[in-house]
Amino acid sequence: MKIISTITILVLFGFAIVKIGFSQYGKEASVSEKSTVDYSQTKEIYFAGGCFWGTEHYFKQIRGVTATEVGYANGTVANPSYEQVSKGNTGFVETVKVNYDPTKADLKLLIDLYFKTIDPTSLNKQGNDIGTQYRTGIYFTKKEDEKIIRGEIERLAKNYNSKLVVEIAALRNFYTAEDYHQDYLGKNPGGYCHIPADLFEKARQANPPTRYNKVDKKILKKELTPLQFDVTQNNATEKAFDNAYWNEFKEGIYVDITTGEPLFISTDKFESDCGWPSFSKPISDSLIAEKNDKSFGMSRTEVRSKTGDAHLGHVFNDGPTEKGGLRYCINSASLRFVPKDQMKAQGYEKFIPLLEKSDKSK
Repeated sequence: MKIISTITILVLFGFAIVKIGFSQYGKEASVSEKSTVDYSQTKEIYFAGGCFWGTEHYFKQIRGVTATEVGYANGTVANPSYEQVSKGNTGFVETVKVNYDPTKADLKLLIDLYFKTIDPTSLNKQGNDIGTQYRTGIYFTKKEDEKIIRGEIERLAKNYNSKLVVEIAALRNFYTAEDYHQDYLGKNPGGYCHIPADLFEKARQANPPTRYNKVDKKILKKELTPLQFDVTQNNATEKAFDNAYWNEFKEGIYVDITTGEPLFISTDKFESDCGWPSFSKPISDSLIAEKNDKSFGMSRTEVRSKTGDAHLGHVFNDGPTEKGGLRYCINSASLRFVPKDQMKAQGYEKFIPLLEKSDKSK
């Protein structure tokens, strides 16, 4: 059977959409990126690791992964449905398309993390899922990626006594799965998953940022929840007594939700009965920018993160006198809390002494 491959590159108003099509199947497999992604940096790779629900959710947690999409790869019929693929006779494999920024997460790292979610010696079976549609595989669209993939597989094979059965092949075709399969575990947190839950947290911790940079609003719109975006970018205020950290007093560090930069430490947090997290001071004054705020007919001092330029909240002069008299009233939606026992894994080890120093002073 003759296969005709075409590569069409369309550049429109500075945005590129690259499509790799196969006329045998009647429908082109689209390999595209949203306009918020830097095309000069983004690459793509396709992973099959059993049920694609868990595999997609896992890769979503990794810093540097810019987009994911579940679908069916390298089969022999046009426009397959989930029902067709699930019969196991179409040649298709449940696959996750992973777009990533190689300056933040390179292909070797992604392969290494992928191996933590599979049994690479198990043929056509992962967890409770059995059939050729659940085989393991890595599929590439760039020939130069093949050498990297095979090299990593050869290296990782030394850790196993049995032969590895991970398929390595060029991507021949890829059809996007039905909408209800996309981000399935994000929409259904209690849904079935063959990947142990603790691996999702390990994926989040696996590649901590080494530096903090302001993130483009278009990217934040995609990565943050609507409330987090509205608070940090539009100066909104979340509801009092109805937010993540107003009554959180575990040991740990609070970081900018937009950049990951450390801002506050738990030992400077106190109960203020205002319904929002309250701190006596930031970790360093250099991390915070203060601005006059005349909104809503009031005169207040707004607090923003200096690097991320994210709206955090306001600072007032009614804090505990023994702690300096200030109250940094901060929106939970502008923060991410990292517990003390996870600080080292997430790259905040140097701030642990701040917690230990406070313990000794008690």
